[in-house]
Amino acid sequence: MNTKPNSKFLFSVTLLCAFLESHVSLAADTISENQSLSGDQTIVSAGGMFELGFFKPGQLSNYYIGMWYSKQVASEMTVVWVANREIPVSDRFSSVLSIFEGNLVLVNESKTPVWSTNLNSTTNSGSVQAVLLDSGNLVLKAGSSNNTSEPLWQSFDHPTHTLLQGGKLGFNKITNHTQILTSWKNLEDPAPGFYSLELALDESNSSILLWNRSKQYWTSGSWDETSHTFNAIPEMRLNYIFNYSYVTNENESYFTYSPKNPKIVSRYLLSASGQIQLLRMENSKQWKLVWSQPRQCDVYASCGAFSSCKPTSLNYCKCLKGFEPNQQSDWDLQFYSGGCSRRTGVKCGNAAGDGFLEVNSGSFPDNRQYEGFLSIESCRSACLNECQCTAYGYDNGCSIWHGDVLNLHEVEANDGDGRTLYIRAAASDIKEKRVIKPSLLIAIVSTITGLIVVIFGYFLWKKTMGKKREHKKNHNESKSKFDVGGGKDDAELPIFGLRAVVAATNNFAEANKLGEGGFGPVYKGILAENQEVAIKRLSKRSGQGHEEFMNELKLIAKLQHTSLVRLLGCCLEDEEMILIYEYMPNRSLDKLLFGIAQGVLYIHKYSRLKIIHRDLKASNILLDGDLNPKISDFGMARIFGINQNEANTNRVVGTYGYMSPEYARYGHFSEKLDVFSFGVLLLEIVSGKKNAAFYRFEHSPTLAGWAWELWKEGRGMEVIDESVRETCQLDEALRCIHVGFLCVQEAPDDRPTMSLVIHMLQGNESTSLPPSKEPTFSTHRNSNPVRSSEMPTIFSHNSVTMSLPEGR
Repeated sequence: MNTKPNSKFLFSVTLLCAFLESHVSLAADTISENQSLSGDQTIVSAGGMFELGFFKPGQLSNYYIGMWYSKQVASEMTVVWVANREIPVSDRFSSVLSIFEGNLVLVNESKTPVWSTNLNSTTNSGSVQAVLLDSGNLVLKAGSSNNTSEPLWQSFDHPTHTLLQGGKLGFNKITNHTQILTSWKNLEDPAPGFYSLELALDESNSSILLWNRSKQYWTSGSWDETSHTFNAIPEMRLNYIFNYSYVTNENESYFTYSPKNPKIVSRYLLSASGQIQLLRMENSKQWKLVWSQPRQCDVYASCGAFSSCKPTSLNYCKCLKGFEPNQQSDWDLQFYSGGCSRRTGVKCGNAAGDGFLEVNSGSFPDNRQYEGFLSIESCRSACLNECQCTAYGYDNGCSIWHGDVLNLHEVEANDGDGRTLYIRAAASDIKEKRVIKPSLLIAIVSTITGLIVVIFGYFLWKKTMGKKREHKKNHNESKSKFDVGGGKDDAELPIFGLRAVVAATNNFAEANKLGEGGFGPVYKGILAENQEVAIKRLSKRSGQGHEEFMNELKLIAKLQHTSLVRLLGCCLEDEEMILIYEYMPNRSLDKLLFGIAQGVLYIHKYSRLKIIHRDLKASNILLDGDLNPKISDFGMARIFGINQNEANTNRVVGTYGYMSPEYARYGHFSEKLDVFSFGVLLLEIVSGKKNAAFYRFEHSPTLAGWAWELWKEGRGMEVIDESVRETCQLDEALRCIHVGFLCVQEAPDDRPTMSLVIHMLQGNESTSLPPSKEPTFSTHRNSNPVRSSEMPTIFSHNSVTMSLPEGR
């Protein structure tokens, strides 16, 4: 990077000043001879991508010539290149950038040159102009701006802390010039910082090296020509939207990258903290972190003392409870190594009222002192009574820590791989930060909810009984509450009279019909209190009956979750069997992906009952007024014991196309059946195509088979629904497709659990996904999961639930 010009410019200062007496107006993207740029003047690239001019990054009156994304691209100024990063100017109106003697030169308020392109003017005969391109490359050209010859100078050869699309990180073997990224000192000072990133100069070592001053800090690993990625950066393999290249020939060696879709805006940033970040622009004009290396939390003590590191956050360090940054100004600049200190000092001994705050960390700090096999209470007392003890932990024995606690990695409290560390804290901080444990909070909420239900049920009972007392005398099932179980914890539901249901649906009018499934038709209804409900009426033609009705009552009445449709009551009168649900105004889910996985995980793992739904499909996912998804229709669901993982059935039920092969063929099912169904649903949502639509194509009997063929050929983007392909986040859509393939693998053991599915869907691009095998039913040999002699009507339209008899 050229900075201060050589002495040959100094004698020409007087001549240069003459040019500055009058500022000639600039072309939109060009600075030509006899023109200059100063004050608030800028040039903008032809397509409006980049802008160049004076900017001030911090509170000091230090100005720099820099390049940033225009407002039409980024909502906040994002500087990608700085000319005079080591020598700022103090007055942008008196400082001028202009063409002089074949060079681009910046002079300060004292008319002293502080930066120049430093070309030998004897080689620059003829007119010269500087042009800002839409690639973010500032080029110095001889002649007119449409001259296509090699530039005399370009900013791509002199990057600062950012590598733009099409830029290079490498070195020229002819000129020995290198392209190196160098971090800023901090967010407000673009001067060269501690960290630099460069291509290994040893040609036998095709890797990128990150340096902390003169010490090697990190390496990318060697280049893999097969995968076109570096071995130590697995995240690169998961980024389906970028092309990476490592080029070496007799003239140069370099690394470069570009997005497959030219509309994507992205950049590599070497942050002031020494982290390499790949960022891409979202539709909201905000930057999104795609991946970063090295994972900052893997760098020892990167957050300093008494703080924790969270790798999924851009502001990855935070002080522990009861602590605050030693230097808040450093933390504001994302410089965290100074760490944190206590807000309130602690006293020695039990009498002081001090205690401990829990911290969940991925591992214990390594500077611990092992105290042996004490009980956890004895371990706590040992630390509390020792004035220099700052923390204790218990993991097959007691450990205590003295002095600073370093290198904590933040994990969720329910993460099974974490460790609980007890940090010593003042009594005031403990009281201030005391929180209700989740288990206690759940108990309190459940109790309050139960009281509300009881009170509401009582008044509803009185109202219902008052109106229906005479009519219900001769009906054994007619009581104010319907018992849906036999145990002490079983739920009771309000019962509605048939007259009220008929009135709510206008006598089951066709105009109020929302749809129809295997159970029967579903109607929209309005109760006397103007409450909108969905009313599901068992059809007399239905293959289902009392067993499915009772099954749904038992399950839904006991389950409460934001992702499950709520059952409000039922009606058993005049041989009618009717279920009354909360109304979902946005009907069933067709193309949008929401939090369905959370609801499935809840019934598999966290509900009072372990349940396999067995009929998860698009028409059984309903959307409320805020487009929140709710899982419905538990008529086919099965309850598992807490320790039960699988079961067999002689009666295969569900919807063809969503059934896993082991269930459709042999009646064998587990939670992996719901995972398979979720995978089909996921592929339907992303592609905007129904699985049933593929049964008529011999070459591709399923949606998964069609998608897999495109995926294998590197055409995964063609799977995405055309209507959203240009506007969606492509990497996220492709990740959903990948997860869908993992869910529909033939062997149940190869499919992920729902908790892992959620982790993969919610994780960022740095979350590794395992490779997927060919999905089941993707070839013609797998297209008949149920023997045709036993299943004469083989096709379902993915809307009607079917009961499939299966011989054993």
